[in-house]
Amino acid sequence: MKKPSRSQFFTLLLAAALLLGGCDGKRITKANVAEVSEGMSRKQVESILGPPTSVDSTNLLILKKVTYVYQQGGESVTIVFTNDKVASKESSLHD
Repeated sequence: MKKPSRSQFFTLLLAAALLLGGCDGKRITKANVAEVSEGMSRKQVESILGPPTSVDSTNLLILKKVTYVYQQGGESVTIVFTNDKVASKESSLHD
């Protein structure tokens, strides 16, 4: 089997990076963040924004708190769920 040339290797590497970079689903915009409202479920939020970049969970006796963070470049969106419902959201998105 013939070994790929250096340019073929880099072309394949670039293609793989582009494909994997698009796997997170959706681009976060002010418009779709505005669609997220208090009381929504985690599933509803993920249907609008896609899967979060990171998730932090805290389970207390009577309170379950989950924080979703969406990172996009230097900007971020943080959504806090209390008992699996949106309690708050914060965004540093610029248009």
